[in-house]
Formats: sequence, structure tokens, C-alpha cells
Amino acid sequence: MATGTEAPAQNVDVVVIGLGPAGETVAGTLAEAGLAVVGIESTLVGGECPYWGCVPSKMMIRAANLLAESRRVDGLAGSATTRPDWGPVAQRIRDQATDNWDDTVAVDRFVGKGGVFVRGRAQISGPDTVEVNGDTYRASQGIVVATGTLAAVPPIPGLADTPFWTNHDVIEAKELPESLVVIGGGAIGVELAQVMARFGAEVTVIEGEDRLLNRNEPEAGDLLAEVFAAEGIVVHTGQHAAAVSYEDGRFTVSMPDGADISGERLLVATGRRTFLKELGIANVGLDENLHFLDVDGRQRVVGTERLWAVGDIAGDGMFTHLATRQGMVAADDILGNDIEPLNLDALSAVTFSDPEVGAVGMTEAEARAAGINVTTGFKIVGHTARGWLHGTGNEGFIKLVADVDAGVLVGATSVGPHGGEVLGLLSLAVHAKVPIATLRSMIYAYPTFHKGIEDALNELSQA
Repeated sequence: MATGTEAPAQNVDVVVIGLGPAGETVAGTLAEAGLAVVGIESTLVGGECPYWGCVPSKMMIRAANLLAESRRVDGLAGSATTRPDWGPVAQRIRDQATDNWDDTVAVDRFVGKGGVFVRGRAQISGPDTVEVNGDTYRASQGIVVATGTLAAVPPIPGLADTPFWTNHDVIEAKELPESLVVIGGGAIGVELAQVMARFGAEVTVIEGEDRLLNRNEPEAGDLLAEVFAAEGIVVHTGQHAAAVSYEDGRFTVSMPDGADISGERLLVATGRRTFLKELGIANVGLDENLHFLDVDGRQRVVGTERLWAVGDIAGDGMFTHLATRQGMVAADDILGNDIEPLNLDALSAVTFSDPEVGAVGMTEAEARAAGINVTTGFKIVGHTARGWLHGTGNEGFIKLVADVDAGVLVGATSVGPHGGEVLGLLSLAVHAKVPIATLRSMIYAYPTFHKGIEDALNELSQA
């Protein structure tokens, strides 16, 4: 009961904390269904994706790829000379992707569905209560956590005292540096590194693991390193940065082998972090030191009564397409609808480097570690009809990971021009457990990149 000058709790049906892609999906769906929904967001409604992530970064990649294609004209279609200009890219991001980082349209969209929007940093204060800006909301049906992640900053000596960049700074840049050091060779690091290099920056990538894109098949990281070398991007793998300093407008990254790597700017792209302690999860009996929230098939947080988690915070993968599907599952559960369970065994993802790296399901190593009787099929894109016709810029491969005993694919990787699009058929095959015999019986259009799947199937043995 409220006492003194304490304001009484406002009773609602559901409180959604965080309005990125997952939170927007839950909150908007529930509001349209007639529930009293409060959506709380401390930054911008829409989250990372439309403002600093997938949308603006792909605009940058599109521009960089156009430059790369123009440089491939010689020997195929005559000659061409291009002059990189970052100005149109920066303006397009502001005009079309971010609206100058103004989320008015997104807020109005949610409110127009019947939701109540609150700008602020929320804290869970009890099993059914959330506090924000001095107000308390009591949710009769539950609380949905969709707080996403922030850029992780590794504890490298000296780094915190420097004006390093995260992906936000690159996206917002109106001018590009003449040189850039990138710490981190995952998806974000390689995508942005290649963009910067194609617009004229001298780029060096430092990756502590033994290859780029270390969560993908090893062939993907190895091939990308070769492509980077050909484009003048220097790659250091197998070493973590030992120290960072900043002086006279330049960064110096000291390496364990004694080498110093210098650049005008430093981009830290070493993954993402959550902030559950600040959210107050201890007030619902959960360990405040958790990195992610453990959820069941309905996106309910294990060990709680009326708490759901969707998006990055649920720990199943940091992808917009996964986040929105999780949001749909949580909304259906709250509304009492039938739930179509997520098939995380067929989770797909694309790194939009050039060549694109698309992957679904298990890698070969993961499948073998799971005790599966594995066979693989591998086809170089340049050795397919379409790859040969494509000519320069045709680097890539298709790798299939098959369960011999079940006769189905459990994983696949598609690297090359339009690698993410070629992945579509492979994702369906893994998701639906399409028999390999059925895949082999298909008629694949010639000459297409996706016909390379048929070529890779023909390389499978014992399946």
C-alpha cells in the first residue's frame, strides 16, 4: 500500500521494458488486442537495428559494394573510374534509415495501436511491478523484458581512457578517417572494416581467435581473410590486443608479439553485453549476475511466474529476425493463443561482407561434437556454371553438413555473391528436415547461384 507522498501504483495488464524489434512486436500486438500495455524505452523506439545496426549498416555496405563492382569493370565490360564520396552515404542514413535519430514515427505507431509510451530507464521492483521516472506500474498479466544489448568493451589496458569508436560512431560519422584499426573480427567488425576500406581508409583488423568469423565454418573465415588481403585490409588473428594508447590524434594498439598497430580511429567490435543487474532482476529472485535470461518454449523466464524475455536478452542469438519471432511467441502466450514453437536448430544468419556469408544450423564441428554421423558436401562457387560466368568477384563456396543416419541436412553455409539469398533453400531444408533424396530430385534452374546447391549435394557421400 502506498504511504506518505508515495504515488499509488498504476494498474495495467502488461509492461514491456525495451522497445527494440522484439519489444515493439510484443507491445504492439498486445495493445492491438485490447490489453492495457505500457511500453518503456530509454533510448529510441525501434532499438539498435534501424538506427545503428542492420538498416544503416546495409546502406553503407550497398554503397561500398557498388564501388567494388565498378572496380571489376576492367576486363569484363570496358573500363571505369570511380571516386569514393562518403557524403551521400551519410546523408542517406540520416534521411532514410534514422530520420536523424528521431523515433517520433515509431512512438506514434505504438501509441496509435493503443499503447502507453514512457521514455525512461525502468527497473523491476517486484514480481509484478516496474518503476520508471518515479512512477510504479503494476502488471496484472506480466512483464516482458526486451532490453537488448550494448556494445561490449573489453578490459584492455588504456582503452577506456581513449575516444574509441563503437558501431554507433561509425554509423553516425559524417567524415571517414584516413586509417582505422578494428578490434574484433566478428560480423560487425568485418562488415564495417570492408566498408571503410572500400571508401579509401587504411584498415587493420585484430581478432583474438585464430580466424575471422570464428563462429562460422573455418573455410568462411579463411576465405574472407584472403579477400581482405587482396583488398589491402591487414588482418591479425590469434592475438588479443595487449594495450591501447591515444596521443596526438592517433591510436596505438600494442600486440603481445611486440608489434604496434596505429590508426587515426579505433573501432571496438568485440561483441555485445547485457545489463540485467541494473534492470533489477534480483527483485524477482533471479541471479543479478546473469548474462542472459533462461527461457522456455513460450519465452517465459525459467523460475518466474509472469516474466517473459525476448530478443538479445533471451540468449538464443542476437538477430532481428529471431527477436521478432520471439516477440510473436511471447504475445501469443500472453493472449492464450496456440504457439508455434521456434526451431532454433534451423536458426539462420548472414554476415553481409563481400562475399556474403550465410549459415544455418550446425557447423561440421558442432555436428560431430553432438555425436552425429556426419558427411559433408563442398562446392566452390567459381567452379559452378553461374560462378564461372560471373567472373571476377565470384569468391565463395557452398558447404553442406548432413546426418548420414537420418538422411537430412543439419547445417549449411553459403558464401559468395548473394550468399544470403542462396541460403533460403538451405534454411528450408534444415528447418523442415527435407530428405536429401528429395533435394537431389529437385530440378534446379540453370544457370543460377542456387544451382550450386545441387553441385554440393552431388559431393555428399554416404547420404
